[in-house]
Amino acid sequence: MARNASQVPNSKIAVYPGSFDPFTNGHLDVVNRALGIFDKLIVAVAANPEKRQPLFTVEERLQLIRASLSDHDRVEVASFTGLTVEFARARGASTLVKGLRAYSDFDAELQQALMNRKLAPDIHTVFLMSSFTHIFVSSSILKDIAGYGGKVSDLVPPPVARALKEKFR
Repeated sequence: MARNASQVPNSKIAVYPGSFDPFTNGHLDVVNRALGIFDKLIVAVAANPEKRQPLFTVEERLQLIRASLSDHDRVEVASFTGLTVEFARARGASTLVKGLRAYSDFDAELQQALMNRKLAPDIHTVFLMSSFTHIFVSSSILKDIAGYGGKVSDLVPPPVARALKEKFR
């Protein structure tokens, strides 16, 4: 497995991939719990042009996540295109972290995890359940609420709340 020169040998590195459009307190919860397991976590923003038009650009999402995680010194925020397992391998990570809220999440994530295992048997997937506080929060619901002027400040980190307010002004 390829490792970056700046990486501590035998450190446990994981990649937390997603679109994060926008980054929520549920995502933040998964980050915090993953840091209890791994030495380093790479929050990887998927920059896939095939998906529907995002609310925030990739660069905006990177900036918002970095601002939301500014006090997390063991977190790196990066974007990627292509296969998640190839990105993980290039970053020296042996684990993908996926957050789950409901059974419907599990069904889709399980299919993806099984395909990732076929493509890269050396990269594992770990599922972390969302805490009960955040189980009902999804990025698409947040965008709908914010779009109609609803309050979302208790559901997202402060930098994201400000950006949503500005976006829907």
